[in-house]
Amino acid sequence: MPHDVLETLTVSVDRRSPEAALLAAPAETLRSGGLVAFSTETVYGLGADALSEAAVARIFEAKGRPADNPLIVHVASVEEIAPLVEEITPLARLLIDAFLPGPLTLVLRRSSIVPSIVTAGLDTVAVRVPSHRVAQALIRMAGVPVAAPSANRSGRPSPTRAEHVLQDLDGRIPWLVDGGPCDVGLESTVVDATGEVPVILRPGAVTAEHIRMATGLDPVDASSFVSADPTAAPRSPGLKYRHYAPRARVLVADGPDDDARADAVLSLAAQEIAAGRRVGLFAGHDTLLSLSCPLVSAVVPRGRIVLSVDWGRTDDALSASAALFDALRRLDDAGAEVIVAQSVDPAGLGAAYRNRLEKAAGGLEGEVQGP
Repeated sequence: MPHDVLETLTVSVDRRSPEAALLAAPAETLRSGGLVAFSTETVYGLGADALSEAAVARIFEAKGRPADNPLIVHVASVEEIAPLVEEITPLARLLIDAFLPGPLTLVLRRSSIVPSIVTAGLDTVAVRVPSHRVAQALIRMAGVPVAAPSANRSGRPSPTRAEHVLQDLDGRIPWLVDGGPCDVGLESTVVDATGEVPVILRPGAVTAEHIRMATGLDPVDASSFVSADPTAAPRSPGLKYRHYAPRARVLVADGPDDDARADAVLSLAAQEIAAGRRVGLFAGHDTLLSLSCPLVSAVVPRGRIVLSVDWGRTDDALSASAALFDALRRLDDAGAEVIVAQSVDPAGLGAAYRNRLEKAAGGLEGEVQGP
């Protein structure tokens, strides 16, 4: 644990119009080699000067996580990408023009100024330009590119609210910049743009269809790739260690359509209740509403559910994604031993939601290393 932090100071900033005076001290902390957690449109990041090996090493110490995964480097404008990479490929240029600033990370060949600690020794670097005004203002004022994994203890669900950061890192970092809840709630899409065809290494809010429309190319989905060599550094953030995991066991309620997925929620909940376990639910509104039906309540009594978290319209993948990590933490805090989480249609953003949910359930190992 870091020895020079007694408490984490929190500054709340208006996301619509960040005040420079409020960001001055956190920006100076980044500039001088310290750590700052800050809001982005995806999840909260834990930032350090990406060009300082000593500063980046503090990220590993604060998070208590392995050092063999690449980090994402955040910059305030697309013009600041060029010094960090050998070449902005034609494919990367198409993606930059279409999606940045925004929830997209590009993997490109790194330049010599990027320390190997940031890239886990790889010859590529992951870079992105967040669209969140607070993140942009902070990075611009710091005047350095900022390496930032998600601002949580290693293995925990990613933070989408300031209180999530404090749950994991209070007293381990000097500053937290609170810019409000994250809009997207899932980490950025990661695309390898070193070649001529886009390769999706981690799904996110920028979907395969978005990429196809912007480039005219069919992206390759490599998001489930795990190296056969367990000692090798992963090609991307999010491909090696288990992540997103609450303390409770997570069961994914899946099926071919909304009705089947709702039935799966009720069936799994009934099984776990019958086994005497404390159950929490994360599901769409209509699914949870069905708990009031007498036939359903006979096997899934509301009194046996420790907490139900309603994301809204059952077919709304955006709402489900934005609420997921907060729900996992809330259900943990409520004392659930088992979390039954409803899946969604795999189209569009649903692919990213399902990816995170399956990892939380342990079906696929992976630890995201950047927002």
